[in-house]
Amino acid sequence: MNKLKLFRFKKTEAFLNKCLSKELRVLDLGTPNELSDYLSSRDYQIQNGHGFDFDLEPQKVNDYDYEVLTAFEVLEHLVSPFSIMQQTKAQKLVVTVPLKLWFAKAYRNASDPYDQHYHEFESWQLDMMLEKAGWEIKAREKWVPPFQFNGVRSILRALTPRFYAVYAERKS
Repeated sequence: MNKLKLFRFKKTEAFLNKCLSKELRVLDLGTPNELSDYLSSRDYQIQNGHGFDFDLEPQKVNDYDYEVLTAFEVLEHLVSPFSIMQQTKAQKLVVTVPLKLWFAKAYRNASDPYDQHYHEFESWQLDMMLEKAGWEIKAREKWVPPFQFNGVRSILRALTPRFYAVYAERKS
């Protein structure tokens, strides 16, 4: 596993450890992936939600049995993440997103329509969307990735938070 991926996985696990009990049933948006495997190996009860388009059918997220919804770097891939955040039956939510960088364009893979970012959030934008969708933010963190020199941009990345994690609970 590369250095950046391991960094993200460990930071995500530490954030979850502060916010959630491992006994809670978690639905992670998206297909099975290395992060969900990593967290499962650390005793989190994670299943992945996949097989439908979250933008077109956000209500299908409630077909699963879960107490916590997680979206680990998924919301930026949705045209409209608001609908799924509003419609989930979860009472607890953990989201991580890459932050918008003023010195870099949004990520786009022209050969794969699912592997691109429709949004790269500023932290206040994600907070505002979650609050409008009925969530109260209880904890948040920003992470600066480990330094890997490969030009001027890497120096800017070493000084600028790249990832944002939020734990929220449904407003009563």
